[in-house]
Formats: sequence, C-alpha cells, structure tokens
Amino acid sequence: MTTVLRGGRVAAVDGTVDILISDGRIAALAPAGRLRGDDLVSLDGRWVAPGLWDNHVHFTQWAQTARRLDVSQASSAAAAAELVRERAAAAATAETLVGFGFHDALWPDVPTRALLDDAAGDRPAVLIAGDLHCCWLNTAAARLYAPETADDDNAAVLREDASFAVTSRLSTADDATLDRWASDAALAAAARGVVGIVDLEYGWNLDVWQRRMGDGARSLRVEFGIYGDHLARAADLGLRTGDAIPETGGLLTVGPFKVITDGSLNTRTAFCFDAYPDGGHGVQNLTPDELVAAMRFAADNGLEPAVHAIGDHANRLALDAFATVGVPGRIEHAQLLSTADVSRFAELGVVASVQPEHAMDDRDVADVLWAGRTGRAFPLAALQRAGVRLALGSDAPVAPLDPWVAMSAAVARARDGRAPWHPEQSISRRVAFDASVRSRIAVGEPADLIVLDDDPFGCSLAELRRMPVAATMLAGRFTHDAVR
Repeated sequence: MTTVLRGGRVAAVDGTVDILISDGRIAALAPAGRLRGDDLVSLDGRWVAPGLWDNHVHFTQWAQTARRLDVSQASSAAAAAELVRERAAAAATAETLVGFGFHDALWPDVPTRALLDDAAGDRPAVLIAGDLHCCWLNTAAARLYAPETADDDNAAVLREDASFAVTSRLSTADDATLDRWASDAALAAAARGVVGIVDLEYGWNLDVWQRRMGDGARSLRVEFGIYGDHLARAADLGLRTGDAIPETGGLLTVGPFKVITDGSLNTRTAFCFDAYPDGGHGVQNLTPDELVAAMRFAADNGLEPAVHAIGDHANRLALDAFATVGVPGRIEHAQLLSTADVSRFAELGVVASVQPEHAMDDRDVADVLWAGRTGRAFPLAALQRAGVRLALGSDAPVAPLDPWVAMSAAVARARDGRAPWHPEQSISRRVAFDASVRSRIAVGEPADLIVLDDDPFGCSLAELRRMPVAATMLAGRFTHDAVR
C-alpha cells in the first residue's frame, strides 16, 4: 500500500509538495497534485518535517510520574510534607505514597525523617527529587526499601546509588499495569511529534521493551541503554549498539552503555573543581581507572559509552577517559564545563547529549551554587561553535518528554516570562531542530514524519514551545492523526 501526503509545505522548498510513501520510506517528492497512491491524505498547506527524537529519557519513571504526587512547587521541606499529609489523609489505601519533583537546594529548612513521619504516619512515603539523584523517605518506607537506614534519622535523604536502589524497586503497579501506562505515555509522545527515544531507564530494558512491543506497543522507535550491572550479560548475549532486536519490526535497537560518574547540581553531588557553598565538591561514583575499564570493556564488546557527567570536573575526567580508550561516544548532560574542555568534545568525537529545559529548572540553583561561573553552564552555543554534535533530550521525568519544550529552551533560554538566562549560549532554531531529528525529507529516507499546524521556523518562541502537531507518522503509518 502506498500513501500520498498531498499539498504539504517543507522548509526551504517553494510551494507545496506531495510526498509518496511506500514500504515505510519516502519514495518520491513532487509538486502538489503530481503523485498518486492508494491512500491520499490532504494536508492543506500544513508544514511537514522529520519526526522528533528524545535522546535521553527514563521511560518507565516518566510513565508513572503523572500518577505520583506532584511536589515540584514545594518551597520548603515543610511545604512538601504538608502535600504528603493532604494526600495521605485523602487516600483510601495504605500503599506506598510516592511523590516526585522536589528541589531542595534552596529550601530554608531540612528534609528530616521526623517531618515526613509526622505527615504520612505509618504509611510508607517516598519523595523523589526532580533531578532523580536523591529521595526522601519516612521510617516506614525506609524499612521497606532501605532497611539498613531505617534506624538512622540522619539518612532521611538518600543520594546517588543509595537513591537509585530505592527508585529502581519503587513501583506500586505490576508489569501489566506499568506496560499500559507506558503505552499511554508513548501515544502521548507521538502526539507531540516524537518518533523515537533513547531509553536510559535503570535496569534491564531488553525484556521490558520486547514484552511491550510483543503486546502491540509500537508507536515509538526505542534504543535501550545498558547499565554496568548488566554489562557482562549484554556482552554474553552479543548485544551491540545499533543492532535491531528480532521480531520488533526494527523498532527496538540496542542503545549505549550508560555509566553515571557524578551526581547533580541540585543534590550538590555534581563533581566540580570549585567548592559548593557548603565546602563540598560533589561525588565521584567511579575512579578514573574504573571508568576507563568499564568503557573499554563496553567498547571492546561493541557498546557505545554514554557517560553521565554534570560537574566540570566530572566532564574533564569523562573526556580524559574517552581519550584513553580511543573511542567516540556520548556525554550525557555536559551541563557545567570548563572553557578549555569545550573543543575536546569535537576533537574526540564525543556527542553532547544535552537537556536544555534543565537550564530553566536549574538557573536559580546555579546562580547560588555556581555563582560567578554560570556563563559556562549549559554552554550550548559554545559547543555548537566548536563543531560539537548536539543531541537534545528531556531526561524525562526530570523535564517533560516533549522536544518542543527542549528546543524552545535551547533557543529562548527563558520561560514563564522571565528574562533570558545567559542568552549568549542560545542556539538557532535550525541547530536545535537538527539536534532533535535523525532523518530528512528526501527520497529513500524513513517515512518518520510530522505534520504541523504552524511553521516551526517562523512562529514565535512561545508558539514553538507549544507547537500544535496535526499528525505523526512512524515508518509510514500514523501514530497520531488529527488531519483526517
């Protein structure tokens, strides 16, 4: 079966065009009215563009976020605890109460075990930070998810690996329910023009996505990440980055080896050269030798390294490791950089996998914790000028799984009516868009396409952020359709 998209507008092309789609690919392009096919879809002058990718998500957590207590607006630990109290009082069950989104770096008070115990009582309560790098537990939750800390009142907040251990076990739903939520989240992503994601969810993602796609969830292309706990397992199975997984219609492929070398800015665990106001420099989750060894093992087994590095010192060490191992790859976040390290990304063939909306979330925290250095925080323009390949993402649920939000933040460096934050680090719409797609509108390219009700290169930045998507096609089939 062939499909013709009739009368769409494409950037840099005069007039309207027809796009013929056959076997999941673009088969022909011609002036409007010239092409014929089995299925004719009239676009009435709407804009057509390549489908969008989110290059960094935690998809299962994103699928659960809408069902968790939103504590993102809490301005203090006491305010967050009050939200827990209200939810606990209204709940009909005693299952674990999970909240998401707090940012405690600028809170005037301390998140304590007693404060959360008083709010939730005997009901387990876990609040996950908006950056995913720490969580706050009451005593009942600690007994369930971190029993070694249950009697330690100073361990109310767990950071880095201790926190990841809790969140990886933290689900109040069975696999079937989680898969249904994930399917809903995938359809919602398709409605925003998303055709593919890099899923860096913690855990063994191969089985999860094989199960989901086997049950019919096929509205996204998925590249799944592999963590250190499963690196040997992946190597034994012969999984190599870029390989397609059988019986998934080419939608599921092996992604990168993900390794987390430091923490986050809000949690004060991003590893930095200069001290935070409290005197700390953040954390190193691996020594340089351990990082090199893990990356070398991954590379020797065909897995591309994707190194989480947020602090400037962590980024320096990650780049050093890439230089030592001698392979290209990705640095996830590249958030705080030394000026001297910017050009090294391009020299080493390292992609900067960045999340521009984090700059909007972290600007106030950075102005306090990184005072005097914020000109090199989220330095997207500097990276682009140096010839570094950018890949935009969300880190959902840290930011919404919506590439239009990421692109708007990258270009505007502002939201909510505030003045732009370091506008000298803004990138152009074209650069942001190119960093959010993986195909072109050309004969032979995958028919991963989006149909838009507005011109993404001519609308206002506010309109770009909420861009109306009329349709999304994945390999020539509609995954979202508000055109017909």
